[in-house]
Amino acid sequence: MEAKDKIIVPLDVSGVGKATELVNLLSPYVGFFKIGLEFIWSSIAELILFPEPEAIALLKMIRTLATAIGGLHCFIDAKLADIPNTVKGASVAVSRMGVRMFNVHASAGKEAILQAVANKRNSLVLGVTVLTSIDGDECVSIFGEEPRDKVIEFATMLVDAEADGVICSPQELEALRVFDPGVLLRVTPGVRPKWAAIGDQKRVMTPGEAIKAGADYLVIGRPITKPPPEIGGPVEAAKKIAEEIVQALERR
Repeated sequence: MEAKDKIIVPLDVSGVGKATELVNLLSPYVGFFKIGLEFIWSSIAELILFPEPEAIALLKMIRTLATAIGGLHCFIDAKLADIPNTVKGASVAVSRMGVRMFNVHASAGKEAILQAVANKRNSLVLGVTVLTSIDGDECVSIFGEEPRDKVIEFATMLVDAEADGVICSPQELEALRVFDPGVLLRVTPGVRPKWAAIGDQKRVMTPGEAIKAGADYLVIGRPITKPPPEIGGPVEAAKKIAEEIVQALERR
């Protein structure tokens, strides 16, 4: 696996045209593209609300985008969190598209995770633990535990349910060393190069730090899609991050 293949770029945009531009521009320089809730629901709303000719044109654009990404380079960030039977039905639908990865909230419970795993086809099922926008105090108010302890608890459940990976802040990666290597893929949002703004993330690391801590894949959005002017454009930002990953892998 090349360093660039460890980079997942979220397509957190509301327009299909902009998403397609990013995919065409960045495909040679990153490994995956993440389709999240903003994009999914914006597209559904437009398909329903647009006049029929515009809706048909939009649908064609969505299909073109799907072809440009390709199933093996697509991560559907569905964050499934519902009763087991509903998670089952959603997993059946998502996996039919042949995507590489999709996710379910670990907080939905073990039975829901089991249903996702049982109906994943050839996709990988990742478990969302504690969102990187949540700090320690808020985590305690929601889950009754600090992020590190809750992530370990969720990860243990994911292992028991035979999920393929865990999504957590890079700050919890060290704690995941209690699991045997290769048991869970480590996918980490909350990754920010030193030259990028932190934004709404609370528990962050640089790409190099996250890789050295054990991350398998890094979810990096705005530092690539909207980099500081001094870095250049998205391609230059992606290349710079890939170089940092290479250096970290050499030290790991």
